[in-house]
Amino acid sequence: MSKLRNRTVFITGASRGIGRAIALACARQGANVVIAAKSDTPHPKLPGTIHTVAEEVREAGGQALPLVLDVRDEKQIRQRIDEAGEHFGGIDALVNNAGAIRLTGVEKLKVSRYDLMHQVNARAVMACSQAALPWLKESDQAHILSLSPPLNLNTRWFAQYGPYTTTKYAMTMLSLGMAEEFKRYGIAVNTLWPKTLIATAAIEFEVGGPQLMAQGRKPDIMADAAVSILGRSPDTMTGQNLIDEDLLRQDGMTDFEHYRYEPGDKPLMPDLFLD
Repeated sequence: MSKLRNRTVFITGASRGIGRAIALACARQGANVVIAAKSDTPHPKLPGTIHTVAEEVREAGGQALPLVLDVRDEKQIRQRIDEAGEHFGGIDALVNNAGAIRLTGVEKLKVSRYDLMHQVNARAVMACSQAALPWLKESDQAHILSLSPPLNLNTRWFAQYGPYTTTKYAMTMLSLGMAEEFKRYGIAVNTLWPKTLIATAAIEFEVGGPQLMAQGRKPDIMADAAVSILGRSPDTMTGQNLIDEDLLRQDGMTDFEHYRYEPGDKPLMPDLFLD
């Protein structure tokens, strides 16, 4: 029996990309999935809304609750997390997946864009974790998982897009702090990052365009790694900065070809922050 069956997983930014993949992977394990994102109505360029993903979750075998959520809104965060907890009778895991990216240096970046990245990346980890804490304390399999990288202080990761880097590293530093702070509550706090580029809308529209997609993997590899983490007892893994492929190898997986976005032998591109 799956360790996620009947467990409630609250996922931010879950209407597309990695968030959607994690939602469906949890659903296949029989979880209750809260699809929390701003995407209430269809976007002209990007497929998927909280409602379409909710239907996919149900078809995959999970229970679904789509909720409109802007992770910049502290009051709305608390309302939505409490709504989810009351609907399903608890919350067992929070996945901080919502993200904002702009690979621009200090000279050219608008301060308003930095504010957005800080709010959606770093600030949301604190706000969502704080709001979910009363519910997580009541769970015997409580997890907070944030999609952020290991701390790599090589200056190459700061030289061209220091503002983005600092907001992603802040997510990781908050997670390391919460792992220690929440140990007494039996809550595991970890981060997860891809070893290779993941083919998502963020890559297509914000980073390098469609040509980069062929050098990436599908979001499913991150989803499988996330399920591996969330299914573990909280006392077995906390305070870790995990990499998707490395974690799945520890689980015994050896073949990763099915995760390629496009079949072939084109070299995969390592993701940011990994030397």
